[in-house]
Amino acid sequence: MKIRVLKIFAILLLISGCSSITIPPEFAYKEIKTDTFNLASWQKITNPKAKYKVYVEGDGYAYNKYGRATKDPTPRGTLVRELAFNDKNDNVIYLARPCQYIKSPICSQRHWTTARFSTEVINAEYQAIKKIVGNNDVILIGFSGGGQIVGLISSAKQGLNVEKIITIAGNLDHQNWIEYHKLAPLNESLNLADYYDKFIKIPQIHYVGEKDKIIPPTLVKQFIKNNAPVIIVPNATHNNGWDSVIDDIIKG
Repeated sequence: MKIRVLKIFAILLLISGCSSITIPPEFAYKEIKTDTFNLASWQKITNPKAKYKVYVEGDGYAYNKYGRATKDPTPRGTLVRELAFNDKNDNVIYLARPCQYIKSPICSQRHWTTARFSTEVINAEYQAIKKIVGNNDVILIGFSGGGQIVGLISSAKQGLNVEKIITIAGNLDHQNWIEYHKLAPLNESLNLADYYDKFIKIPQIHYVGEKDKIIPPTLVKQFIKNNAPVIIVPNATHNNGWDSVIDDIIKG
């Protein structure tokens, strides 16, 4: 009964934002316990010994329209969920970030603001993915801040058999990003730029919106330095206009 209530509650949360989305019946809601956070996930596993694809959510509703930190970072956009739920591969995971959908006792606003890429956050995301995929090959897909997450768990951590990294509007160097936007530094966070040599050796591809004002193409191109493909999606903004490449992203 408790599991059923949690699943219903999670589904209600999933559709309670600005946009609703249908959850395919083959996806099961599961909470993943780590050393620090419980993470929300929706999982479709039909061949446990095959390759996995893990879609990692962005920063979510971290700030309101006035630039103030919210009390609940659960995402309102549906892009990452749409990608995961439309992926026909055998094993597909949608993985939330800490404090999205469910609140662990440790959760505080720092975990979706200054410490959004902190050691405890990266460790939790790593542990969750490792629990699911084990030693199987995995493709990691990260949106926005999720791009930083998949980069860090692939290069700052060891133990995942990462076949490929795909980012969508990825915040790959948050120090450069805050300087570009003149924001306060994420002084409790790790930065992928410090692990660049390991990161860039992993097969990868990066999609960025032509009209994205949050993660403009120039930031992604500066970070990648012609070491991997950067696909600029015509007319796409941070959250919209990705239809033309959805099939390509899902194909991996």
